Amino acid sequence: MLDRSLNLAATGAAMLRPDAAAAGWARSPGLVDYRAAEAAMEARVAAIADGTAGELVWLLEHPPLYTAGVSARPEDLLDPQRFPVFRSGRGGQFTYHGPGQRVAYVMLDLSQRGRDVRRFVRALQAWITLALDRLGVAGEVREGRVGVWVERPGGEDPGGEDKVAAIGVKLRRWVSFHGVSLNVDPDLGHFTGIVPCGVTQHGVTSLAALGAPATMAQTDAALKAAFVTVFGPVTEAPAPI
Repeated sequence: MLDRSLNLAATGAAMLRPDAAAAGWARSPGLVDYRAAEAAMEARVAAIADGTAGELVWLLEHPPLYTAGVSARPEDLLDPQRFPVFRSGRGGQFTYHGPGQRVAYVMLDLSQRGRDVRRFVRALQAWITLALDRLGVAGEVREGRVGVWVERPGGEDPGGEDKVAAIGVKLRRWVSFHGVSLNVDPDLGHFTGIVPCGVTQHGVTSLAALGAPATMAQTDAALKAAFVTVFGPVTEAPAPI
């Protein structure tokens, strides 16, 4: 883990604020309605851009649902009747959200961190890989594939890889929203109703399926510590809803 942390500076993955201002860190209990969460994000992003609210990372879980990013292809929705489907303005294609998956909505002011979208995505990937290190999982980044990947365990399908975390973001006035989703212990069968992120040659997995079970509290602690390394300090904040 130390090696990965030291490599952040060399790779330019860290995106610290020059003023070292702390981002808010909030968590919602239970399952949060998707449209309500989206509306809360929209309001917070507008306030951040206007200078009337601070940055915020919001941790939550959703009830089972599919979301379609701006690049989603209709043919990748394999079972449209299975769960509610929401059109989303984030980047990417179809993804699943549901219980057992930690969603982190990341509302950061990139005008204070460097107006570089590609660097921001690299920073998000670095954040997740550092958090996974803390949870005993070796996450990897692959050129041309956004997200965080792991080698398939057990010697089966040599070279096979599965996605353990997805990333889909949007920027408005250089403020980010949407964010990342990390599979802690969701029902992986729920992913079969879509082609996740449009990728057919690789699967999806979770911490539990990898033999590295973690509670949501342990996952949140790892995410928080890794976020501080990549993006800087945080302070506890109330959830938007």
